[in-house]
Amino acid sequence: MARHTVHQTEPNKPRNLKRDPVASGERDATQNRSAGHNYFLEDKLETGVVLTGSEVKSIRAGRANLKDAYALVKDGELWLLNAHIGAYEHGSYANHAPLRTRKLLVHRDQLRKLLGKSQQRGYTLVPTRMYFRNGKIKCEIALAKGKQSWDKRETERRRTADREAREAIARSRKS
Repeated sequence: MARHTVHQTEPNKPRNLKRDPVASGERDATQNRSAGHNYFLEDKLETGVVLTGSEVKSIRAGRANLKDAYALVKDGELWLLNAHIGAYEHGSYANHAPLRTRKLLVHRDQLRKLLGKSQQRGYTLVPTRMYFRNGKIKCEIALAKGKQSWDKRETERRRTADREAREAIARSRKS
């Protein structure tokens, strides 16, 4: 009769060193950087996204873009429009349409709150980032108010002043 051997493993050794940082949730799949420049971002909310298999594989490959995307409440449901998820390279004839409208999953009370706030004048719902959490793709939606050109210049001035102040503090500590 054969004897079974038990192999001991190191307790502190990471499980899979070659795991993709996007798929493991260490890094965002995509970000909407222009949202912070074009809007004042107020409330943020994590939502689930209804996707097909080829869309998930494309997002893992880094082929998603949220630049012109926005969210809309229609018939008691939340929808993501204009989010570009490129075609999966190894897909077949059943590949997805890159700009299709996708459903976002939120709780009913969260949806009611978003609907009330987004109907105020000047407010819209903008996706800020897409990321993985526990193997599922999540989309962060922000309630946003549009910036005017002078608001953008003021934000840039404030950012520059803060950076210069941090640099001055760092220089004074070195000397």
